[in-house]
Amino acid sequence: MKAIIIGCSHMSAGLAINLQAKGHEVTIIDRQEDAFKKLPNVFHGQTIVGFGIDKKVLEAANIRMADAVITSTDNDETNALLARIAKNEYRVPRVIARIYDPRKADIYQSFGIQTISPIVWGIQRVTELLSYNQLDSVWVPENGNVEMIRIETPALLIGRPVSELRSVGEIKVVTISRGNKAFIPVSGTILEAHDVLYIVVVTSAISKLKAMLGLV
Repeated sequence: MKAIIIGCSHMSAGLAINLQAKGHEVTIIDRQEDAFKKLPNVFHGQTIVGFGIDKKVLEAANIRMADAVITSTDNDETNALLARIAKNEYRVPRVIARIYDPRKADIYQSFGIQTISPIVWGIQRVTELLSYNQLDSVWVPENGNVEMIRIETPALLIGRPVSELRSVGEIKVVTISRGNKAFIPVSGTILEAHDVLYIVVVTSAISKLKAMLGLV
């Protein structure tokens, strides 16, 4: 995949390294040459000094061949405009705009622009860290026979395998959120402090789950 990142923020630098590590071709555009100092020495993609709104700069980055464009300048309106140019004029298949003001997300999405907001993510993550000491039901289907529960790993299960939180046909840990990443565990996955567990449980087995978690 060929990705173009417009705006060399700290987030952009980290994203560039992640994409590069996965074998993707990355080009970063920024109006300030000093911004590229955020990139570690291992970055070997292309850097271009210029304004992302300048079509000559975009075409120097070979935007017509890009598979993805991520706009990550320090201005929401600029990010939205650049995203619309990439999507509507250059027909880039995947376009993502970073926004600081989450209230603008619906407006941009109405233009067909996918957005991400570090502020929203941060609010959600802090809420998670403060809230998941007891069972927190996050999803219940219409028939109400099962629930998805989330909870931070209780102290008694730290260092234990996730298999200890399984009862065939009744209880299963389907996802673990650890740090900034979520993954699907296997039976031998070891639970760590501050893991947020997403557990699917049939309603009749909630008491059993509480016992497994040491909440009774």
